[in-house]
Amino acid sequence: MRPFSILAGLALPALSIATHAPSTLDEDSSTQLPLVIWHGLGDDFERDGLQEIAALAAKVNPGTYVHLVRLADTGSGDRQATFIGNVTEQVAAVCSQLAADPILRTAPAVNALGFSQGGQFLRGYVERCNVPPVHNLVTFGSQHNGIAEFQDCGVGDWICNGAEALLRAGRWTDFVQSHLVPAQYFRDPVELDAYLEHSNFLADINNERSTKNTSYKRHLAALNRFAMFMFDEDTVSVPKESSWFAEVNVTDGSVIPLQQRPLYTEDWLGLKQLDEQGKLDFKTIPGQHMHLSDKVLADAFKEYFGAIKDSLPSSPGLVVQQAS
Repeated sequence: MRPFSILAGLALPALSIATHAPSTLDEDSSTQLPLVIWHGLGDDFERDGLQEIAALAAKVNPGTYVHLVRLADTGSGDRQATFIGNVTEQVAAVCSQLAADPILRTAPAVNALGFSQGGQFLRGYVERCNVPPVHNLVTFGSQHNGIAEFQDCGVGDWICNGAEALLRAGRWTDFVQSHLVPAQYFRDPVELDAYLEHSNFLADINNERSTKNTSYKRHLAALNRFAMFMFDEDTVSVPKESSWFAEVNVTDGSVIPLQQRPLYTEDWLGLKQLDEQGKLDFKTIPGQHMHLSDKVLADAFKEYFGAIKDSLPSSPGLVVQQAS
């Protein structure tokens, strides 16, 4: 079992780990798409666990070019950026970074893998820019409907403890919403009005405000597959059902599944469209937040990141779907 991260989840502009360029496999006329990975809160691109996952992705699907998102040149700076920063600016930086990569920008599409908060940030990338376009998006333990509690921090972890203090003291202030990363996907239904007014990131990419961004829906609905993995014993990401866009009352524990929410019934993001087309997958895996086995990862890589049978034409700003 791989405790890849037991924190909460963000990501960063990119380091390319695997030296394999995306290749066309002549034996079956298939194309292996590059893979972009955005890690979670408290992690960094230099961690052994992330390097091993990049290597596993290339082993399961030979020819995979793996691009690790980062927001700093050092591991310590990268980790700090998962706690402190403006998520809107970070997503914009990743948009520029992926578009500038010579392999990613010339690929017909890319696959994307988000761990914890990196999952909703990659979704923000899809909605806001999506060049290069994402073919399949897979998220593990991501907080697509936000968090209603902040995590416990380790003794002596001053970055985490400082962020927690800011979140508890003034999560809806402009300063916190533009500087503290977890606050920008904090969403307590009890404080919904304050959230809709002040949220710097999540309320926007979830299209929850009265004015809807139609391009967000168009881009997300163009995904070939969107798979959301929830950890069934997750006590770090609260509520765990946020991984599936569910609404949870943290006081009584009642759960409103995505399919019963206006987000779905009015299709603010194209999730209903994806679901009706059989392209929205709700997956459950055992264990605590971000405790992943190689088997779970390898199975996901085989199912969602394998070679594409037919070549995909390039289409800037839109995700090109595999021909059926």
